[in-house]
Amino acid sequence: MARELSSGGNVLLKTFLVGILLGIAATAGALYSLPAVDQHREVSLVTVAPNGGNQESFHINIPMDRIMVGTAGQKAGLPAGLDWPQDDVLAGVSAELFKIRNARDVVIGVAARTVAKEEASDVIDWVLHIPARGTLFVNMAPDAQEGGHRIGRLRTGSNEFALLKGFVVERWVADTSGEEDAPAGRIELLATYVGTAEPFE
Repeated sequence: MARELSSGGNVLLKTFLVGILLGIAATAGALYSLPAVDQHREVSLVTVAPNGGNQESFHINIPMDRIMVGTAGQKAGLPAGLDWPQDDVLAGVSAELFKIRNARDVVIGVAARTVAKEEASDVIDWVLHIPARGTLFVNMAPDAQEGGHRIGRLRTGSNEFALLKGFVVERWVADTSGEEDAPAGRIELLATYVGTAEPFE
């Protein structure tokens, strides 16, 4: 009798543990296929480029879309309570954080621009993060082209940008409207996607 009760208890315990494991597996599968966070996604305003590929335009209104500026020894432009690290390694590094807008002037994400001054030439990088779409990392040429614009290569990305190849053109456009509440100007970023890269193996 005691053996039968013990055997029945073991079966119940095993059933209980298997049920918990199956429940965890089912929950993990549901979260993977149906994410708990349903991020809002603006319509992608992508056009066909004249010489092939696709183009997408972003811009940043200055100064209203600038969130932060950070550089060695600087106090202004940083959020209250945040100090730029006083480290010799970061002496020639500056960083800016912005809101980025699409062609309809809707804020769709954030962007960071970092500049590291070196003896040979500056290292200038952009990181654009667009929720629900992904992130782009762009390495810019240190020298501006004739006309003041700078060209950078799309080095890598995540989500829908993960396999894209292409380049980004950065240029400053001053505002000449004369309106009282107009921005000083805007930074325009024109991304051209010219193909897809082979996935890493």
